[in-house]
Amino acid sequence: MTEWSTIPDLVGEHVRLTALGDEHVDELLEAADSDEVFRWLSFRRPRDHEQMAAVVEQMTSRRPVQLPWAQVDQRTGRAVGMTSYYDIDEQSRTVAIGFTWLGSRAWRTGINTEAKLLLLTRAFDELGCVRVVWHTDCRNERSQAAIQRLGATYEGSLRKHRLRADGSWRDTYTYSMLDDEWPAARDALVARLRRD
Repeated sequence: MTEWSTIPDLVGEHVRLTALGDEHVDELLEAADSDEVFRWLSFRRPRDHEQMAAVVEQMTSRRPVQLPWAQVDQRTGRAVGMTSYYDIDEQSRTVAIGFTWLGSRAWRTGINTEAKLLLLTRAFDELGCVRVVWHTDCRNERSQAAIQRLGATYEGSLRKHRLRADGSWRDTYTYSMLDDEWPAARDALVARLRRD
């Protein structure tokens, strides 16, 4: 096991990212407050304890290929969403950030921005990544705008890349940030958090 396969706590003012586990199921179920949150994800909105437990089990069973965190609101101490590293390639020094959702009550609170800042800081400054990647549904304009606000660059489309929850095929838009782009992106994210 290397540092690349660990899931340390990442702590900010708005959010604490901690290894996703069964203890988060009920809080995540409460946070899963809107169908819109799950509209573009590969799974439907969990409606009961068993469905959310299955989502958590699916995410945690992929370790170390996928490293999932619970997003915990620092004000309440309760989990309000999840996020992950995946497509982890230590040799090529790259990770993807995704499988992310955040309950709608936590939108526009600084949690998402700070979570991405924490994940990017770990990737570039601690792991020594040269590239961080995001994938999103071609129809998910909210996600595309959020990724672009991070300072990522659109790279292209992967056609019929993944199945949607409704069984249709999605084209996936790919974005990336490189290590030499990170300092300017970090400064912009820090400044944005100060305004939030």
